[in-house]
Amino acid sequence: MSDSHITNEVLPPSPLTKLNENIAEIRAQLRPGQTEMADWQAGPLAVSAVPGAGKSTGMAAAAAIAIARQYEDYLNTGNKEYKQLIVVTFTRSATANIKYKIRENLKKLSLPQTGFAVYTLHGLALIIASRHPNLSGLQLENTALITPNQSHRFIRIAVEQWIANYPEIYLRLLAGQQFDGEETEKLRRQSVLRTEILPDLAYTVIHEAKSSGILPKDLLNWSEQTSDKYGILRIAAGLYEQYQKIMQLQDFIDYDDMILAALKVLENPSTCRIEQNKILAVFEDEAQDSSPLQTKLLEILASQEFGDNLDKSALNLIRVGDPNQAINSTFTPADPVYFREFCQDCQSQKRLAQMAQAGRSTQIIIDAANFALAWVNNQDFAKTNNKQTPFQDQQIQPVHQPEGNPEPTGKGLELYTPSDIHHTVELLSQRVIELFTENSQASAAILVRENRQGRWLAAALAPICKEHKIKLYDVGEKERRSHVPQEILSLLQFCERPHSPDYLKATLEVFVERQLIPTQDINTLASLPEEFLYPSPLTTTQTEIVAKAAHFCRSLLRAYLELPFYQIISFFALTLKYDQAELATADKLAERVNQQIFGNSSMGAMISALSEIVSSERFESVEPEDVEKQYTKAGQLTIITMHKAKGLDWDYVFLPFLHENLIPGRFWIPPQGQFLGDFTLSEVARAQIRAGLHKKPIPDLNQAWEASKYLKIAEEYRLLYVAMTRAKKLLWMSAAQKAPFTWSKPDNLQTSAPCPVFAALKRQFSA
Repeated sequence: MSDSHITNEVLPPSPLTKLNENIAEIRAQLRPGQTEMADWQAGPLAVSAVPGAGKSTGMAAAAAIAIARQYEDYLNTGNKEYKQLIVVTFTRSATANIKYKIRENLKKLSLPQTGFAVYTLHGLALIIASRHPNLSGLQLENTALITPNQSHRFIRIAVEQWIANYPEIYLRLLAGQQFDGEETEKLRRQSVLRTEILPDLAYTVIHEAKSSGILPKDLLNWSEQTSDKYGILRIAAGLYEQYQKIMQLQDFIDYDDMILAALKVLENPSTCRIEQNKILAVFEDEAQDSSPLQTKLLEILASQEFGDNLDKSALNLIRVGDPNQAINSTFTPADPVYFREFCQDCQSQKRLAQMAQAGRSTQIIIDAANFALAWVNNQDFAKTNNKQTPFQDQQIQPVHQPEGNPEPTGKGLELYTPSDIHHTVELLSQRVIELFTENSQASAAILVRENRQGRWLAAALAPICKEHKIKLYDVGEKERRSHVPQEILSLLQFCERPHSPDYLKATLEVFVERQLIPTQDINTLASLPEEFLYPSPLTTTQTEIVAKAAHFCRSLLRAYLELPFYQIISFFALTLKYDQAELATADKLAERVNQQIFGNSSMGAMISALSEIVSSERFESVEPEDVEKQYTKAGQLTIITMHKAKGLDWDYVFLPFLHENLIPGRFWIPPQGQFLGDFTLSEVARAQIRAGLHKKPIPDLNQAWEASKYLKIAEEYRLLYVAMTRAKKLLWMSAAQKAPFTWSKPDNLQTSAPCPVFAALKRQFSA
């Protein structure tokens, strides 16, 4: 072969050249904001993204490119010190989604699908804590994880112990604003305080404080800075302290303990360095939903330093989020203020990227969402001094490329004012039939503010959908099956101790929830169990609805006396009129309990086994990782809450029942708790704790209540914004002239004012 032939032969590209070509190919498909992530080399980067901008797509591409650059460094220098990229997101289903996208990008780069790990925040914390049990204090083989709620037995025990330890403060609560000493009223107030108000306060405070690293003694210190008749923060500190003692004595942990345990590990300099040295960088999705401790954990892991004063400008940390989609802060410790602050810090370093282009929705839906955002921020309540506006001023822009956004179906935005909720169903169902007739493979969803609205709609639409062969999927109905163990436990506890006001009340609440008896004042019924269950000739004659409730309770007691233990759960399931799936869940539960109490068949053993199942949350239905795909199937009409719809989208989205009493709504003070005043203890405590966290003066009772109302209004408007931006081709909105004041009584219709944003949209877009 001649030398000239060798010279002219085309040599294959080197691995390095080929890798750079593949990186450039992926980068060329990205939009502004996504490219800043892809170009990241080191340091902090904040990415503020509008709905539908492709946050996870951009993050997955950036993650794969960051892994590729580490490989590129190896090809250039021979450095074999591989580190792992950590990606953190909010839910388990989101971890599966982003993991898949990163792997697909690594395939395009012709690289192994390794070098990264995707976790939820709590999953990451648990791994760190379990690697170093001596430092974290978590011995997982001896520890059980719980997710407490207001009715959890540990919170109930903490309440009872607090009452025993602080009888004077409890009596002050019992007296309320005024009290005439009447015995029945005293019993009613005792029931409300012990089963509703104090458990709610404990639950709220424990989550708010623990997730921020606040101890009971900190709450006591803050309580010195403010005063109110009841000493709410002092009560909160006592409840929190009792709860912590119970958890430690019984070797239980909750999700906040996981984060605290991981941070304990990272307080050790050598261990912290070991963990940091494994990590290339930390990428966080849905950063607007982080709490202070979660943020601290990620910042330590993303740093190469140790100690409290980390150099924030040297963190290898990308945080992606949208403060305008922060919809969890009024019932979780998440607060969008922390992500906003991170964005401001990054902006001062010229390290803020904005993903303003979104290809999800048609132009008129984008216009409607932008209008709603600007309208809310321009209202008087949003302009109050010393408050952040409900929305960050970030307008959605269409994608600036051919075929970037979908074409609208019809006008793309339809606004209706039906005469009542039945007329709403009529209009909505007509439109659904038209749309599915035109396109049987479209996806559609009805987004509701409350589960009770979804349940009512599902019942109203079921026969219509069946007639027109449209698949109807009620997400709430499926989720209600997970409540089977708790409902059965409540009934069993009542049967064992029918004279307990707590257990009677819990059973009546189950009957109301299952719509077996009408909504009524169950606190009064439960305050005198004997009179309610077995009224004597001298007792005031029971009304029809009270008599019906008493009949249900007596039927449970009769079954408890007559049936063998192994049949009781199945009987209760039939009594509660469970559907087929719920009955199957109850059968599975019965089998599990019967196995657990084999050889010790007693009611006490059964209740103990069920309590363990409920408390430790081990009895969960197995769900596939792509569970959210069930919500967005083609050819299906999904009924889902606005909260659960976040992160999803559909061709057609219906938003019925947009009324002022729900959005923005107001804090509803239950009549049974109004003897304390026109506020709730839990929300006052939440506002006071957040003020303390933000290094602001602790507000007094009235200021804290006003701050709580502002937070709720702002979040409800953000929730509506999230709901509107789920739609791709058609957004259908309505506010009926007549609607129920409460959806626990859907037949009790009254004139209802529309949500103010809906009224403004009608004025703007109905021309």
